[in-house]
Amino acid sequence: MTAAGAASPLAPAWLEVPGDLNRLVPSLWAHDAGRGPDGQLTVAGLPVGEIKSAYGSPVFVLSEDDFRARARAFKTAFDAAFADLCGGVDVYYAGKSFLCTAVAAWVREEGLRLDTASGGELAVAARAGVPGELIGLHGNNKSDAEIARALELGVGRIIVDSLDELERVAAIAAARGTDAPGAEAPRAKVMLRLTPGVHAHTHEFIATAHEDQKFGLSMAPGTASASFAGAGPDAAASMAEEAVAAAAGHDSIELLGVHCHIGSQIFEPEGFEAAAVRLLEFVAAMRSAYGVALPELDLGGGYGIAYVPGDAPRPAGEIAEALAGVVRATCDRLGIAAPRISIEPGRAIVGSTTFTLYEVGTIKDVVVDVPGAAAQDDGGTAVRRYISVDGGMSDNARPVLYDADYSVVLANRTSSAPAQLARVVGKHCESGDIVVRDAYLPADVRAGDLLAVPGTGAYCWALSSNYNYLARPGVLAVRDGAARWIVRGETEEDLLSRDMGA
Repeated sequence: MTAAGAASPLAPAWLEVPGDLNRLVPSLWAHDAGRGPDGQLTVAGLPVGEIKSAYGSPVFVLSEDDFRARARAFKTAFDAAFADLCGGVDVYYAGKSFLCTAVAAWVREEGLRLDTASGGELAVAARAGVPGELIGLHGNNKSDAEIARALELGVGRIIVDSLDELERVAAIAAARGTDAPGAEAPRAKVMLRLTPGVHAHTHEFIATAHEDQKFGLSMAPGTASASFAGAGPDAAASMAEEAVAAAAGHDSIELLGVHCHIGSQIFEPEGFEAAAVRLLEFVAAMRSAYGVALPELDLGGGYGIAYVPGDAPRPAGEIAEALAGVVRATCDRLGIAAPRISIEPGRAIVGSTTFTLYEVGTIKDVVVDVPGAAAQDDGGTAVRRYISVDGGMSDNARPVLYDADYSVVLANRTSSAPAQLARVVGKHCESGDIVVRDAYLPADVRAGDLLAVPGTGAYCWALSSNYNYLARPGVLAVRDGAARWIVRGETEEDLLSRDMGA
């Protein structure tokens, strides 16, 4: 049996026993998170004990200054890196990661644009007063109503995902404005989402540039429809090429350029660079074959953040310089001017700004068999401590969806107790309801303590649910020692308000 304080044979190979269980690993937290004199976790000077007393738990706690700083860092770094190529970069915050009206306003104030992926996200952008020309609309299955709404708002780009959708956008745009005698129907500003076949080294479900998935127009030769002749009788045309030709043939379409997104939570630059090369070659080929100019190129997002101490995300400036170098060299080789570049960071801006605050409930030690060779050295069994908290998979579905790993700290105090391997779990009626699969916590964690899980700003609130009729937590923005709701927590009355009765 492994003693508390020693490395557990049940721990994954990447997880080390921390030298100091009370230390906050900087890469995991907002820049203004710290420990107060009494050992409490603080954000922007506000202790978690005060947050718990005033707002309850679980609750998402977001540093507004950290969000703004990360947004500015992307805009500043990419503008500087691409200044001599295309005059700067249009940075679209990926609203799918986390969006509310306050965040949309911050994005605009920091000089970014906003990427949306549904009619609901468009509604948030409109309520926040984001100008239509600064909004993009994504989605692989946009409804006619969503397309019409985007056109009514005057969005700066509709990212078209299929040949069928291209025809629907063209038809809806052509039908607009025809009631006014002599009026010319407004044109839909369109980008085409292409799949460059670049596979990101990430979870299969969040890798979005390989061929066998639902997004985008294939760049693979021979994927065009049988009726499309392509550039010549011997050409094996791609679906992407067919889409360019079709878009250029519609008077109601203004074809801005092409777009790709290779996946999410990516640390290494090679995938982004390879995608940029493929799309720039495509841009050059379309000018040569059809005389079609594609003045804009969106290289998507997917930049990773640190969830556990071993993660090493690249800073915005390093990403920008690497991409600018590839774009510069490729454009020089092809003899073309650089298109206007845009990117779509979401997680990399909001992810580390936020932690989830939980209260500890039941604690249970379970003796389990040690797998593999480690059993020979440890008597065959070890203790896994299960620490239950007052949230779970309803406020963070990523561990069960993507096998995502998270970190956790004791938040309401420091401790000198030895390290104990723990699994932080939720209160749902599911064995897969795991918040943090493996972490070392002080052995004296007890009921009523507060735990904080960093890195929950992206895709946690956005994926939250009411499973087991749990109310979804609210989101607190903290700045200058004061907190305010930017999304209030739900109540039982909210849950029952849609129940229409017998």
